[in-house]
Amino acid sequence: MTTVKKFALLAVLGTLLGTTLAACNTMEGAGQDVQAGGRAIERGADNVQKKM
Repeated sequence: MTTVKKFALLAVLGTLLGTTLAACNTMEGAGQDVQAGGRAIERGADNVQKKM
């Protein structure tokens, strides 16, 4: 395999790895946002229940 082909293969693999890691971070952030929303709803429900 020539040096140019090795470099091209490494570039492609690096790009795929970077994209995969970025997607994981995005999904983790989305999960944290959903979790924070759930906590806010839970606090609101607790407040309503205390007023009853």
